[in-house]
Amino acid sequence: MKYEIKGEPLPVAICSLQPNESIICEAGAMCWMSPNMQMETMGGGAGKMLGRMFSGESLFQNRYTAKGGPGLIAVGSSFPGSIRAIQVDPAHPIVSQKRAFLAAEPGVELSVFFQKKMGAGFFGGEGFIMQQMSGSGLVFLEIDGSAVEYDLGPGEQIVADTGYVAMMDATCRMEVQAVKGIKNVLLGGEGLFNTVVTGPGHVVLQTMPLTGFAGAIASVLPRAK
Repeated sequence: MKYEIKGEPLPVAICSLQPNESIICEAGAMCWMSPNMQMETMGGGAGKMLGRMFSGESLFQNRYTAKGGPGLIAVGSSFPGSIRAIQVDPAHPIVSQKRAFLAAEPGVELSVFFQKKMGAGFFGGEGFIMQQMSGSGLVFLEIDGSAVEYDLGPGEQIVADTGYVAMMDATCRMEVQAVKGIKNVLLGGEGLFNTVVTGPGHVVLQTMPLTGFAGAIASVLPRAK
């Protein structure tokens, strides 16, 4: 499968498929396609559907297959931001924030990833339940705002405000660190906790989390009297 990503800050991934080649998409992700793309809605069983519900995705997914010749399909983000194409293989699964999954080749397995430390889930901003992509194939992820990427060495760390970690290799470890100092907590404007990601592995940070955007909009809306 060949692809190109166009149109930031509301990007689409335009995928060119060979005859009988398929792509799995999140429900509602398809923007346009060639007329020979055949759609099939899938649940994948009660267990997988329940897992997708907990990880913030739709209960059903759509498989699009090119029939009778090469096909084209474009999948788009639901929020201003970026799309990243990540190659997954059995030795390199990845973990992402909820709602990040956009589309993938059929060999990619989407499952629920639970934070091992409760604090990372309840206070880290990314949520107790995240998504894991494993198997083999290309996966398209939706990033809020722009994406900034780092490669962390063993034991190397990066500290992020809550909600800014969009994706990391499964080899990374994510923990929560309380902001030190009463004055910093009360007057610093950065909240009570930061998210600490420890390598080795690749990390993708996002510049405008959806929760931060919603908070900024809410702060300027008229208050009900």
